[in-house]
Amino acid sequence: MQANLAGAEEDSSRRMGIVGACTSNMLNMIGVGPFLSIPLVLIAMHGSHILLAWLLGAVISLCDGLVWAELGSAMPYSGGPYFYLREAFGAQSYGKVASFLVLWSSVLTAPFLIASGAVGFSQYLHYLWPVVNAAGLTALAMAVCLINVVLLYRKITTIGAISIGLWILVAGTIVWIIVSGADHVPSALRGQLDGGFPVTDTAFWKGVGAATLIAVYDYVGYNNVCLIGGELKRPERTIPYSIILSILLVAVLYIAMNLAILGVLPVQQSMHSTAIVADYMQAVYSIQSARVADLLILVASFASVFAILLGYSRIPFAAASQGEFFSVFARVHPTKGIPHISLVILGFLSACACMLSLDTLISLVIVIQTMIQFLAQCVAVILLRRRHTEKNSVRFLMPFYPLPAVIAFMGWLLILISSGARNILFAFAATLVGVAAFLYKSRQEQRWPFETI
Repeated sequence: MQANLAGAEEDSSRRMGIVGACTSNMLNMIGVGPFLSIPLVLIAMHGSHILLAWLLGAVISLCDGLVWAELGSAMPYSGGPYFYLREAFGAQSYGKVASFLVLWSSVLTAPFLIASGAVGFSQYLHYLWPVVNAAGLTALAMAVCLINVVLLYRKITTIGAISIGLWILVAGTIVWIIVSGADHVPSALRGQLDGGFPVTDTAFWKGVGAATLIAVYDYVGYNNVCLIGGELKRPERTIPYSIILSILLVAVLYIAMNLAILGVLPVQQSMHSTAIVADYMQAVYSIQSARVADLLILVASFASVFAILLGYSRIPFAAASQGEFFSVFARVHPTKGIPHISLVILGFLSACACMLSLDTLISLVIVIQTMIQFLAQCVAVILLRRRHTEKNSVRFLMPFYPLPAVIAFMGWLLILISSGARNILFAFAATLVGVAAFLYKSRQEQRWPFETI
């Protein structure tokens, strides 16, 4: 099977290196999320010990990142998770269902995920342009999705250069925030550590769980490089190193940024701020600086839409190339070498999803992907490791195996449970519909489990 899959990738240009891969991951991870979610983390933790949530989120993300690293280096194909589950659960049997559900969940949730970045963009734009009404903000979010389709309608080498340029702006914004409040970081750190941890307080740990859920959402995106594995230089090396470096760098930036802001703004003000970075910059400098910071955050949110749309447009393309999805998604642009039909369709659906609220978009993304894909991948990496015992059969082997996979599984399970019964039921229903769609397609084509004997 691997030979066939490799053949499917022969026409892809493996030209994005580790720098481009890291920046693509980090653009996907940061976006506008942390600039919106800091007050939510503070509320969940009642204003204290928020570092615990960010550290736990980093640990869960790193463990899950090691799962992605091992799977991605072993199968460096565009649309990665589609192939991971197919191989792990049986390419000719249950793996067909599992891989189809990955495709199903990706096509279902990708527009929600992309739209969440676009809606975040419009919300921060409202700080600078308060006269715009709700309908206008929705139109602006839809325009962000469509503009990114135009930007991505070019060769992967150009996309890598754009990713690096956008990342410089995003990283520069966060560094500016950190440096502006660097003198206040020690006092903020002491304030977060004072009083000890109430280890026997049930309410405290419920708050930790809720805050960690938000933190993990802000870390998610380190897997973006796995979605474009067929377009990388030395993917067996680029994928694992870019994942690990992305998580560690972003964790440092998040923690430092939180401490800088908390060292300047009172906790109560931070908890109830709707534009916390702008409020912070106004307190440190002036209203003009706050507006500049807001503009830079707009760049960050725009860049996240760019990175997410880049990665997810490759999943239906990869599946269609193998005859597992509608053939129209397999079309490649004759001169640019990109899956342009898949890109345009997901961009259009993302624009339509901008009519939903940010909270709804985030919830839909988390519960569906966790139930259908993330939990299954933690199992898949163990199944594949048992099946391929030779050391050289896998390019990268996670350290302390299988502990990272177990921690990641428990972390995703906690996130699913914390999302609430309504969201769990919705994700379960989406899974059942996906299974029904697979069975219908298989019956029409007389394939497993309906193949003629």
